[in-house]
Amino acid sequence: MTRDMIGMRMRLRGRIARMIWRGAIVGLIAIGAYPAAEAATPMQLTYRVTHSTFGDIGTYSNTIEPSAGGGTTVHTRAHFAVKMLGVTLHREDAQRTEFWQGNRLMSFSGVTSNGGAPEVVRGQAHGNSFVINSPQGTITAPATVHPANPWSANFLSSNTMMRPDNGKLERVRVSGGEETVVTIDGRPMHVRKYDVTGGDRYAVWLDGRGVPVQFAANDDGGTVTFTLTGCTGCNVFPAAAAEPFSAEPLAVHPPAAQQVGLR
Repeated sequence: MTRDMIGMRMRLRGRIARMIWRGAIVGLIAIGAYPAAEAATPMQLTYRVTHSTFGDIGTYSNTIEPSAGGGTTVHTRAHFAVKMLGVTLHREDAQRTEFWQGNRLMSFSGVTSNGGAPEVVRGQAHGNSFVINSPQGTITAPATVHPANPWSANFLSSNTMMRPDNGKLERVRVSGGEETVVTIDGRPMHVRKYDVTGGDRYAVWLDGRGVPVQFAANDDGGTVTFTLTGCTGCNVFPAAAAEPFSAEPLAVHPPAAQQVGLR
């Protein structure tokens, strides 16, 4: 492998990793519309992940397990492998667990492996804050912090988002909500499209139940797209038929846009 190819590989690896998790952040913001009551029974959301240049690059899933007393445990599994001309540019595997009590994150534990030493991120609720320990150091976040992981309701009420791979916090601005039609696995679906602006450009498409059937991150390196392929326990397929919406678009606060930022 030439020095130039090694350099390109390292640059692409960093860029692809950032885009993958920015795409997940988009899905996190979007899933804020999903009704909390839908998590009353075990549920699994599974996504196919593609890159506009490299094609299929992996899978991403959340398994949601409610418990008595309003608690919820979320198990996340992610597997990404980006190849070009037979050379692996980026490989990443992640396993994460969140525990929620109502709408508050009580604990977080995640391990991400991408070819080097595994990166471990842990967090614990303490009083009116959430303390995050990661390779970036120790960060004290507001109690309303949410990991960038699309699984549940009420995320639009949070103004602090944590990247689960490294513990960093993110800022974004959400707008839109216009109705459109997208094709998922050959089937047209009526959805609402939300735009997310921050360091890069993002978009998310929600079906009539508030489930993100697709979300994407876009920068000058291409587009990473997460497409829902299965939703066990929530009856998205075939319930999300290609029928027009009867309800108003999701409220974004303020009505035109919401600023999600660091305190």
